[in-house]
Amino acid sequence: MVLTIAVCLILAFVAMECVAWLAHKYLMHGWLWSLHKDHHKKDDGQVFEKNDFFFLIFATPGILLFLYGSIYKDVIAIGIASGITLYGFCYFLVHDIFIHQRFKWFRNTNNIYLKAIRRAHKMHHKHLGKHDGECFGMLWVPVKYFKEALRQQKIQQKTS
Repeated sequence: MVLTIAVCLILAFVAMECVAWLAHKYLMHGWLWSLHKDHHKKDDGQVFEKNDFFFLIFATPGILLFLYGSIYKDVIAIGIASGITLYGFCYFLVHDIFIHQRFKWFRNTNNIYLKAIRRAHKMHHKHLGKHDGECFGMLWVPVKYFKEALRQQKIQQKTS
């Protein structure tokens, strides 16, 4: 039972990165742009954005699966709901706290992976409109950003 839940959790977590990429590229930068566009504008000091409604959209399947799994004792549903929820938590930590600094935590890092994620997201936000975007994922980013982060780290080490 525990192994089933763990496997479902891991698979759902990985699948959520794919779902998030597809939703970001084709829904948020498509017919749901009206909810997402304020996220691409410069920070106007607002705590919340229309874009935050996506939290509810993405959380709903997890909530429903937890409910279903609890009522019917379905460990697969519980595992999938757990993976969706864990991904949402990681998204909040990485995207809202680390990248966009909604809370002023985790500002400085020398971690190559985190620097690559931050750079890829910055490149995504250089496009203020809904078209011509790039880097729609959160946890998986193109290799070129890892190479760039490594190159910058080597330059910093030489000058230190």
